[in-house]
Amino acid sequence: MPITTKVSLVRQAPGTYETATVELDDPRQGEVTVKIAASGLCHSDDHVATGDVPVGIYPFVGGHEGAGVVTAVGPNTPGFEVGDHVVFSFLPACGKCEFCAQGMSNLCDLGASLLTGARAEDPTSFRMSENGQPVGQQCGISTFAEYTTASVDSVIKIDRDIPLKAAALVGCGVPTGFGSAVNSANIKPGATVIVMGIGGIGANALQGAVHAGATTVIAVDPVAAKAEWAQQFGATHFFEGIDEAAEYARSITNGQGADATIVTIGVVQGEHVAQALASVRKAGTVVLTGLGDLTAVGAPISLGDLTLMQKRLQGSLFGESNPRHDVPNLLRMYQAGQLKLDELVTREYTLDQVAQAYEDMHAGRNIRGVVVFD
Repeated sequence: MPITTKVSLVRQAPGTYETATVELDDPRQGEVTVKIAASGLCHSDDHVATGDVPVGIYPFVGGHEGAGVVTAVGPNTPGFEVGDHVVFSFLPACGKCEFCAQGMSNLCDLGASLLTGARAEDPTSFRMSENGQPVGQQCGISTFAEYTTASVDSVIKIDRDIPLKAAALVGCGVPTGFGSAVNSANIKPGATVIVMGIGGIGANALQGAVHAGATTVIAVDPVAAKAEWAQQFGATHFFEGIDEAAEYARSITNGQGADATIVTIGVVQGEHVAQALASVRKAGTVVLTGLGDLTAVGAPISLGDLTLMQKRLQGSLFGESNPRHDVPNLLRMYQAGQLKLDELVTREYTLDQVAQAYEDMHAGRNIRGVVVFD
């Protein structure tokens, strides 16, 4: 029988997250229902509220970075049972499409449905409703909810001894930032790296750069108070502006610049891309991970600099990570003391405080806020 569940949703964009109660369907074949234990407050959900990232239907329940415990399993759905501990991957992976077959499951064809609010296999099918009207689910999962029903393509089983509050973070922010450094930037030992924007993604880009062997890791953020946080995650230097960071990088590289600059700013604009491109050396790489207005076009970059200096501008979705491999792998690193997860959580919130949490994010008070459920 369907159940009711408390959620945080937006009713329009621009809009504000508010608490509501919706009806949640039982899981069908290939689906599970999960009691959420914790959900990260990623900037992407704020982009939905501001309208920078348009979605297919309103109301729309946010949240795509979470972990919890399976409470129901759909019929003929092998591999899962009640009581399993799981992490949600905000990017589903079917394991069958062309991109999954090439080891690029972050680009799985199922991703086309992420912002529709509906199921990947049927754009008219929804699992949440309010007063008989469909309610959209962020990335088909919606972790700003006490309970949610999702496809097993978006669910990864984990060891039951891993704290779920820490595990929630590897559903998006950690692999996105870490992979931006390790996979997309292809950082080598001894490298000089700049990370622009020290939030939930940038902090993990710092961790990834250190793990890859970078010698100089330069953090950039206009909020001076983040300097101590950045150092905790591996930054060797901190600057409030990219121009100062680039100048320092050139001063220690015989005038060349950084080997890689990773752009993890919360709301990216074209000028940020241009600044990043100017900060890297010949044959250097700029990784663009942050999002802004999805309809925005253009960046004032020097085409001559791009061509003649043989620089590379690389987009990065989910840090080019493969969820079913990288989520368990990152959690093993956490268990071994090689990856900081607990330290990422700067504030905890209740489901009723999601709007306040995003106000705190905009004010630069958080590396990562987390909604913690009973």
